[in-house]
Amino acid sequence: MSHEHINFPVFGQVDYFKQQQPQQPQYNPHLGKQKTLDPIVTGTSVIAIKYDKGVVMGSDMLLSYGSLARFNSTERMKKFGGYTIVGASGEYSDFQSITNTLNDLVTDDHCMDDGSKLSPEEIWNYLARVLYNQRNRGNPLWNTLVVMGYQGGKSFLGKVDLVGTCFKDDIITTGYGSHIALPLLRKARDENPNMNLEQAKQLIQDCLRVLFYRDARSSKKIQISVAGEEGIEISGPIELDTFHWNSGEAAVKNFSQV
Repeated sequence: MSHEHINFPVFGQVDYFKQQQPQQPQYNPHLGKQKTLDPIVTGTSVIAIKYDKGVVMGSDMLLSYGSLARFNSTERMKKFGGYTIVGASGEYSDFQSITNTLNDLVTDDHCMDDGSKLSPEEIWNYLARVLYNQRNRGNPLWNTLVVMGYQGGKSFLGKVDLVGTCFKDDIITTGYGSHIALPLLRKARDENPNMNLEQAKQLIQDCLRVLFYRDARSSKKIQISVAGEEGIEISGPIELDTFHWNSGEAAVKNFSQV
């Protein structure tokens, strides 16, 4: 008599109902990486502050490829609709994706033709939901966004990060600016809580100049955007006046005479 080993079915390992099992996705090396888990081309700080009749925001125009200063004339602030400007730190390709999404949103809102326009706060809330959704999918949009605008006599300034954390404040900074520029902005606002537009623009330029000195991923070519009673505007490229580096020649000469 032959003794055969009988494999009895184990619950959970046998499909008694002959259902078609879902196929596991196969890795295709030709598709490349589909998730931004390693930002490649990045922008650094964006800083913004409210003044007495609106909001001012500034950023440099440099995109770094790792540690290489690769693209030196790229806008990191975009207009959406007639009331909102969004500035971005982080992976630039993800910001391009966000730009396309917001442009579609603004186009759909325009096509509704119901007399209502998207407010800065609505776009800020929408971005918070989009970034939180992408984070839950394990495929975050690797950006920190600053949303500013002016509508109905009220200014707006808010921030959203790559995991969907969002808040509103009178002063917003991202990147290295949160360590260097934020104390300078807070001090200036404490000393002059009702600063005008020109004072706010000068303050933003001074902070971006300090960031150029201290942040290895920043540039002295900047842009400044304004949202106020006269609408929203993004300036052209501005070259910051920086320290005259040849002033060290005097010290070298004096040292050689010792």
